Amino acid sequence: MSLFNIQRDHARFKNIIKGRIKQDLKKYISNGDMIVRKGKDTVSIPMPQIDIPRFKFGSGEGGVGQGQGEPGDEVGQGDPQDGPGQGGEAGDQEGKHSLEVDLTLAELAEILADELELPRIEPKGKEILEKEKDVYTGIAHQGPNSLRNFKRSFQQALKRQIATGTYDPENPIIVPIKRDLRFRSWKTTQETDANAVIIYMMDVSGSMGDEQKEIVRTESFWIDTWLRSQYKGIETRYIIHDTVAREVDDKTFFSTRESGGTLISSAYKLCMKLIETEYPPEQWNIYPFHFSDGDNWSGEDTKLCFDILQTQLFPRINQFSYGQVESRYGSGQFLKDLQEHFHGGSDKLALSKIESKEGIMKSIKDLLGKGR
Repeated sequence: MSLFNIQRDHARFKNIIKGRIKQDLKKYISNGDMIVRKGKDTVSIPMPQIDIPRFKFGSGEGGVGQGQGEPGDEVGQGDPQDGPGQGGEAGDQEGKHSLEVDLTLAELAEILADELELPRIEPKGKEILEKEKDVYTGIAHQGPNSLRNFKRSFQQALKRQIATGTYDPENPIIVPIKRDLRFRSWKTTQETDANAVIIYMMDVSGSMGDEQKEIVRTESFWIDTWLRSQYKGIETRYIIHDTVAREVDDKTFFSTRESGGTLISSAYKLCMKLIETEYPPEQWNIYPFHFSDGDNWSGEDTKLCFDILQTQLFPRINQFSYGQVESRYGSGQFLKDLQEHFHGGSDKLALSKIESKEGIMKSIKDLLGKGR
């Protein structure tokens, strides 16, 4: 089989896999445990065994060299009416097999975008950072040994030996000399790069249980996957809060549970402090995401949150996203207050209500569907 045929078949197999994942995307999104990170840029996804086409025998009469037979009869075991052997009865259904398929995060983001019709993000009003990058552009006659191109050097030596008549097909020894050596050449270019930071905030008060945190963990994986496909430079920060906010790592973010009340403004203040000290808006595309069950300490603190959003965060960020996770202990009031206060809508605000794991897919569309 030629290399071309192998590449063609591999491409067809990839397309089949992507089609199957797209078909069952809601299942994969709602069940975060089905997707396992493998390394920095790859994930492993389990799926039902994909059958390979094969020949199937016709329905001719007769057993396997023993006269009449029935489907499921074992070969060489005597009369099936004698009862099952010591091994017990065999199952009459085909075994179910599964395989794990590795995809890059970029491929997964492409599937997500196609299914949810997510618009590509165009960074707006942000300075595009420049950095130097060495690009190999050709072949040179001189250079350091670390950049020697062995293939081109031996090709040149072969040409020289053939031209001078010193090449012996019976004893094909090729010895490059100094003038045969070839080296990779490069030049330094300026590469533009749009940087972005994702700031996750989550209420960890007593009303946010394990189920709610699992929904947040799953949704944040898909948010990360999409935004990382849009920006080359991504940083992620995590803030948890009850009545007090603090920055934590990702493991602590998804596992912490407190028993106190909720003061949402504490998270917004800390988010604003991070932006002011580390992420100048002229250099960064900024995406804060806040997840809560909708409880807040008081109406006065809710008003303070609105003021921070309107006067401090909105002028500096690409978009502020609020996802409210349904909880039997949460009032759900904060989403209603946001909708009422920003009744005319805001270009910088995206809202979503997540009633269960099955609602994650719609929530991703709500939060990322504006393309900001």
